[in-house]
Amino acid sequence: MGLKRLLPLTACLALLLPFTAQAAALSANAKAEYTAQCEAAAVQQNVDPAKAKAHCSCGAKVIEEKFSQAEIDQLTDKKVEPPMALRQKLMKEVLVCNNQ
Repeated sequence: MGLKRLLPLTACLALLLPFTAQAAALSANAKAEYTAQCEAAAVQQNVDPAKAKAHCSCGAKVIEEKFSQAEIDQLTDKKVEPPMALRQKLMKEVLVCNNQ
């Protein structure tokens, strides 16, 4: 699958971050909701459902492993847009999921 087809998934991750609960341990409900919405967005972009599931699961794992609580708080703040550097970090970190 080409990189261009997966870039919308990366953007989807940035938009769906409000459903994450903590950087170190997403609650089961938050992770399930995040993954379901990510998969739905991917399927709308004509990504194979199995590949979408793998990519979105990977994205949730990346969020748990690579972001501090302070970063998650910034990304999930609904009143203030996250700093560009933090959004770029998210895009960069989630790129590892493009091979899923």
